[in-house]
Parts: sequence; structure tokens; C-alpha cells
Amino acid sequence: MKRRGIVLAAAAMWGGAPLVGWSQTYPDRPIKIYQGFAPGGNADNIARAISAEMSKGLNQSFVVEAQSGAGGTIAATTVARAKPDGYSLLLATGGHAVAGALYNNLPYKTVADFEMVSTITYFPFLIVTSAESKLRSFADLLAISKKSAEGLNYGSAGVGSTHHLAGELLSKMGKINLLHVPYRGDAGSITALLSNDVDFIIAPPTAVIANIKAGKLRALATTGPLRWPGLPEVSTVAEQGVTGYDVRSWAGLLATAGTPRGVVDRLNQEVLKALQAPAVKTRLEEMGGEVKGSTPEEMKAMVVFELQKWTQVVAEAKVPKQ
Repeated sequence: MKRRGIVLAAAAMWGGAPLVGWSQTYPDRPIKIYQGFAPGGNADNIARAISAEMSKGLNQSFVVEAQSGAGGTIAATTVARAKPDGYSLLLATGGHAVAGALYNNLPYKTVADFEMVSTITYFPFLIVTSAESKLRSFADLLAISKKSAEGLNYGSAGVGSTHHLAGELLSKMGKINLLHVPYRGDAGSITALLSNDVDFIIAPPTAVIANIKAGKLRALATTGPLRWPGLPEVSTVAEQGVTGYDVRSWAGLLATAGTPRGVVDRLNQEVLKALQAPAVKTRLEEMGGEVKGSTPEEMKAMVVFELQKWTQVVAEAKVPKQ
């Protein structure tokens, strides 16, 4: 038994040594970041902003590849199935946890098939109505939707989007009646709102800020725990009576499960350094985000929490599984 233990210990040491050395030489070739949405969109721009700065510290180039479709799950599948060597990364968004709650047969596990690297930024949503609407305030929205059996209808970027589930959570926590009307993307819901086809919409700030500043739309509330710096006069949902309400999308970097901890730590270090660069911080804030990095463990805890929250919302709201 003693001899067997010595052999096993030696084998472990032999097997571990190359891994440590390999981690120390990482990276020795270009790194690819996959993102699951259209080129030129928020996810794409975040990936490019962060990777441009990370390439300086890692002394290696990055390639950002869009694999759009299915709520980001195509790109996530690519990274989940990649070799766990740190050369295939995922720019995940809040939709990563939403997809885990909504899709029946994902080809990967939302948490277990990934190594979390770091969060990058958080985005609130805005609850917005048209300038001509009878809803002059969030208090009006609550009062009217409670009095009417049909309630109010709201538009979103589609069934199963974070925008949609934000409305379902608002209905539950605010004890109000809301009817969801899905559209194809934020542009569709904004057009419907401007045409007075829906009472309000839930949308990211960047999608509606121009129309708000032009006086065509009115922001009633922001969905995060803090007011959005772009419209500091607009109160949060929680401030206006729905205590504890907090819905934000987020962006963060993930690697394939099994990627050596040394590689994950190196990537985490470079993300945190990149977020301190004035050009990167300014760019992300211009996109409406709150810049906030994390440890891998903090990011994992956040994703686990988000997955549990949206799984419960999907079940209680009877949102059809995809």
C-alpha cells in the first residue's frame, strides 16, 4: 500500500508539472472571444473594448467572433465544447442565466460547463412610456394596473428576453396585472410604443435615450438598485414602492470548464486591469453600463443566483419553455 501511494503521488506530480509550466507560458497564440449577438451590438462592442486593452497586458492579439442566434446559446455551446486551454472565451450577458432558465434542452450546463473569469459591466433597464401616455409616473402605472382586471400591456424585445422576465417579476413583486406583448428586438417595441400600441416598454437605456431626450418618450423608472447616471432624476422601481426589485443585465468573461486555474487567474488579472484603463471605463459607461469587475468566485455566485431567480420567475409566470 505504501509503495502504491508513492507511485500515485509521483504520477500526480508528473502530470501536474507540465500543466503549471504551460499555464505560465500562456498565451502563446491569439485568443478568440465568442459573443452570441449581432456584430456592432452591445455585446460585440464590450468584447472589443475589453480585449483591445487585455491584449496589451497579455502581449497577444484577440479575435472577436459573433455567433448570433438563440439568445446567445450558440456561442455558449461553442465555448462549452472547446478545448479547456484559455484560447476560446465567451462574452456572456445576462441572457446566459435567462437561457438556462428558459430552454429545456441546452447542450451545456449554465454554470458547471464554464469557468467564470470576471464580470465586466452591469446594465439596468428603463421602464418607458410615450410622451402622450396617461401614465405620467410610475405611481400611475402601479395604480392603474391594480385597478383594472386586464391591467396594462408592455412591450419587450421578445419572449424569454430579460426585458420580458423583468416585467413578469414586476407583476409578481408589485402585485399588479400586466400583459406581455413580444416584439422582434428593441426597435420593434419602441416603434409600437411610439404608435401607442402598448402602454409601456422595458428596454435598455441605450435603445431609448435618444427618444427620451427628444421628448418623444418618458422614463418612469429604472430597474437596477441604483439610479442610472445617464438619467439621475429617474428613480428606481425599488425607490417607488416595489421594495427589493432589482433587474440588471450584465456582461462578463467565461472560459471552458477545466481551464487551468493559473490561466483563469491570469485572465481575471488582465480584465481587472483593463477595467481601470480610462478609455475602457469611459467607453463602457458611454454604453450605459456600470463598470464592475469581480473574482471568479464572485461571478459564479452571481450567475448561480441569477439562474435560480429566473428559473423561479419562468415557472411562476408559466412562460413557455423553449
